[in-house]
Amino acid sequence: MRLRLTVAYVGTRYSGWQIQEKPDAPPTVQGLLEAAFSQVLCRPVRVHGAGRTDAGVHADGQVAHVDIPDERAGLDWVRVCNSRLPDDVCLLDAVPAPPGFHARFSACGKIYTYQIWQDRRILPPRLAPFVWSCGYRLDWEAVRRALPHFLGEHDFASLQNAGTDVTDTTRELRRLELRPDLALLPGHPDAMAVQVEGSGFLKQMVRNLVGLLVSVGRGRTAPEDVPALLAARDRRCLSQIATAPAHGLTMTRVLYQESCCQVSQ
Repeated sequence: MRLRLTVAYVGTRYSGWQIQEKPDAPPTVQGLLEAAFSQVLCRPVRVHGAGRTDAGVHADGQVAHVDIPDERAGLDWVRVCNSRLPDDVCLLDAVPAPPGFHARFSACGKIYTYQIWQDRRILPPRLAPFVWSCGYRLDWEAVRRALPHFLGEHDFASLQNAGTDVTDTTRELRRLELRPDLALLPGHPDAMAVQVEGSGFLKQMVRNLVGLLVSVGRGRTAPEDVPALLAARDRRCLSQIATAPAHGLTMTRVLYQESCCQVSQ
């Protein structure tokens, strides 16, 4: 049978989600989960994720699936796996998946949250692994004027970093918001969260999007310049804009149609 898994992790120590098939490969979240399931089942097991996260990126709701023998369906997989996982990786849920469910191909969207801290003089230590301390007071009203230009279906090649074989760079952004209520220190004037929901994302697309928004907030890029930068469909047009650091990014949730979330009775 197939299990649908929900996984949370702090990505600081890991080389991303995806296992790397090479000698002495650095640890990955997928590799840890596969090792945990393999130990219990006494055979190699493949765990399929909804999407890759880069080295250093975190997750509150990564989704994956794994196939197990029917006779092991009654095992408390959350307890059994978490006893074999380090403290910075946690299996939140393991439930039977409906027929045909695939963590990646059944997904209809994802939500990411990016955390920004503005004051260069101070940074609360507990926030440091999870925020981009950009060191500048940003003009959030200018940033808000830029947000609508990203919404809808666009070719986002300008926001894709090198190192991918993806050929179709068109994606749909359904929602892009500034969410101070979601910041790690809500109500603090230096804390801000950017949340984005889309049909899918290119390699480091969210981090490049946030880098562009910070450039707008610093007054280096005008909000009205965004459509032309996207229309260029060329990462080189943003070469002077920094890719936001990985550690500020969290995969918040993977979205599925209701039919993919219900187990047939």
